[in-house]
Amino acid sequence: MYWQESLIALATLSRKETTRYLRIWVQTLFPPAITMALYFVIFGNLIGPRIGPMDGYSYMDFIVPGIIMMAVITNSYANVVSSFFSAKFQRHIEELMVSPAPNAVILLGYVSGGVGRGLLVGLIVTLVSLIFTQIQIHNIWITVSVVLLTSILFSLGGFINGIFARKFDDVAIVPTFILTPLTYLGGVFYSVSLLPDTWRIVSMFNPVLYMVNAFRYGILGSSDIDIRVAYSLILLSILILGATALFLLRRGTGLRA
Repeated sequence: MYWQESLIALATLSRKETTRYLRIWVQTLFPPAITMALYFVIFGNLIGPRIGPMDGYSYMDFIVPGIIMMAVITNSYANVVSSFFSAKFQRHIEELMVSPAPNAVILLGYVSGGVGRGLLVGLIVTLVSLIFTQIQIHNIWITVSVVLLTSILFSLGGFINGIFARKFDDVAIVPTFILTPLTYLGGVFYSVSLLPDTWRIVSMFNPVLYMVNAFRYGILGSSDIDIRVAYSLILLSILILGATALFLLRRGTGLRA
């Protein structure tokens, strides 16, 4: 019966997290679509023709995978960190922590909400991109697996940020000063092959670069990095962040007064 109770707890928490971002869709789903549409208009339609082809593709086609991935990363992370910190701030996280639900179930419940929002926003942005260009998917399995794994990874990152956050300002520090720079410098709008040797080497330490390029390979069949390396990095990062999140939950870090 233990596993059945755990499944009920997981389903309940996942449903709560899903209902949360769907109930306020005007704040969680609509703004990303508008923001990404502006990227397509400004960078794709206005600046793209002046830049010309990138890696043998039109500039619009080149940036579409990166912009979709950027939306997935941002929203997966934001959903979990805001939800978990709100639970701490409103102090109903204590009820969850004293419940029979295992820590793994609690973690999976919050991560499922982040993954759901990230993938839904990614789908919306993909549909918006069809207004500007036609997407020809090179490998559907790589495309789906990369976006799913990336969403899981950044949902775990948001969970850890939510654990350590003590005030609302702490929720915005990582997205503003770490996540945004890594995303913009992760090859979303350019190919690293254009960079000087020094900056190309520096870029290889940016984990977002591997995710964006792996996703671009799934859609266009073009990548600046080895896909096997990208998968290895993403899976290893998921294991590390997942283990860290469970360790912090078990210790009660950031959850005890």
